[in-house]
Amino acid sequence: MISTNNVSLRYGKRTLFEDVTIKFVPGNCYGLIGANGAGKSTFLKILSGEIEANTGTVEIPPKARLAVLKQNHFEYDEYQVLQTVIMGHKRLFDIMQEKDAIYAKPDFSEEDGLRAAELEGDFADMEGWNAEYEAAELLSGLGITENLHYAQMKDLSGSEKVRVLLAQALFGNPDILLLDEPTNHLDAESIMWLENFLDNFQNTVIVVSHDRHFLDAVCTHVADIDFGKIKMYAGNYSFWYESSQLAVKQRSDANKKTEDKRKELEEFIRRFSANASKSKQATSRAKLLEKLTVDDIQPSSRKYPYIAFKPEREAGNQILHVENLSKYVDGQPIFTGVDFMVDKGDKIAVIGRNDIAASSFFKILFNEEKADSGEFKWGTTITASFFPKDNQEFFDTDLNLVDWLRQYSVEKDESFIRGFLGRMLFSGEESLKKANVLSGGEKVRCMFSRMMLQSGNVLVFDEPTNHLDLESITALNNSLRDFDGTILFSSHDLQFVDTIANRIIELTPNGMIDKRMTYEEYLQDDNIRELRKKMYEKATV
Repeated sequence: MISTNNVSLRYGKRTLFEDVTIKFVPGNCYGLIGANGAGKSTFLKILSGEIEANTGTVEIPPKARLAVLKQNHFEYDEYQVLQTVIMGHKRLFDIMQEKDAIYAKPDFSEEDGLRAAELEGDFADMEGWNAEYEAAELLSGLGITENLHYAQMKDLSGSEKVRVLLAQALFGNPDILLLDEPTNHLDAESIMWLENFLDNFQNTVIVVSHDRHFLDAVCTHVADIDFGKIKMYAGNYSFWYESSQLAVKQRSDANKKTEDKRKELEEFIRRFSANASKSKQATSRAKLLEKLTVDDIQPSSRKYPYIAFKPEREAGNQILHVENLSKYVDGQPIFTGVDFMVDKGDKIAVIGRNDIAASSFFKILFNEEKADSGEFKWGTTITASFFPKDNQEFFDTDLNLVDWLRQYSVEKDESFIRGFLGRMLFSGEESLKKANVLSGGEKVRCMFSRMMLQSGNVLVFDEPTNHLDLESITALNNSLRDFDGTILFSSHDLQFVDTIANRIIELTPNGMIDKRMTYEEYLQDDNIRELRKKMYEKATV
């Protein structure tokens, strides 16, 4: 268990938290949510002791072991991968190091023997003989293959380092587990593995994530940072989101009787209880949801941007034809033999184990890169709008946002431009901010505004949910789900992909896989799983 008592944190005149008293108990997984800048990561740092609050205390049982997902990807560069994972259990690792040092002594004394015996006892109590096996299992589950287990951390890619540090946090069954964005850089299979791991984890988990599918899969509770307070809700993220929307609706309906509102809430709870998918969460939620009253659900202060893509003209039947396209980097194939036609109404998720495969493919379609072989052709009626993963070049300017967006608008009137920015949450003085000082999430919202003004009938997005908060992801998700035109996109957000895509195209170094189905169906299909394995195995021969 971990709890806080009257914790407050202020930066100058700004108050992040005020008198927060909250308790996190074993057997539950808590999703810590809040708007960008609300202080989610900061609160985790207060819990871990990395940051000291201005007032109040954090209480942890004396013998409880707390593990944190480290954010410094270079901290362990001089250590082996397997060793780095075991370092997650500091006491066990220290015992192993001291034991090895004693046994390596050329002049082993009686005193050394007594100390070694003591260490061996502690080592056995911690089941230290299983340490390497457990560490290897965690690494394999997170997609780090055996040939890398004894490699140096400095020789791993950034994505691989993130996975090793996640394995380090999970190692040794910690009593309290603090995870800040644990799904970053994980593929779908690794995320599902982590979901299953946490579903079976019996201790306390507190997690910050922008991955809604992940939060829904693992969370028994949501801890919402709002108005400088943290309020606890039973249920997962979707339950919190829909209940907060229900609260807004009920409070706006002044004429509705309390009894009618109560029945509406009961029906809402019944629906969510029936849809619970995980055994541990289903049992926990069902008991807690039954106790909810109308006053327990509250509207959120969150603001959602208005995102709506409307094509200027309807696309014809000829959308895009890709023929035998291949791309190599440093002599290695990124993708080969990409051959397909896009049909009207297709919403295609372009995926691949190599993160740069989809990015390179999209850049080729917009003539920002050249393919090594093959060709493509857009239909004559097509106006395609592209959202690139890297948007920095668009913001290397000291124009304010009104003038920045005016560049991409046929209508130049300032009130029109300000209205557009207002819908994307840049109101009043915010619309006069310089483009070159925007945060990552603000830049993404500006790029959406630019795309909306282009009125394309085919939309192409390369990782559009990067840098976005949950509110903006939800708004974009709903917009693309309702869009009548054609979409090609890449994303690591499983729910985003699953609720938008009706077709999956996977780019591999040894050809492509093209299936008309949802992403969930694609991942669960045994035949496809076997085919994917062969495609990648063949590529490494």
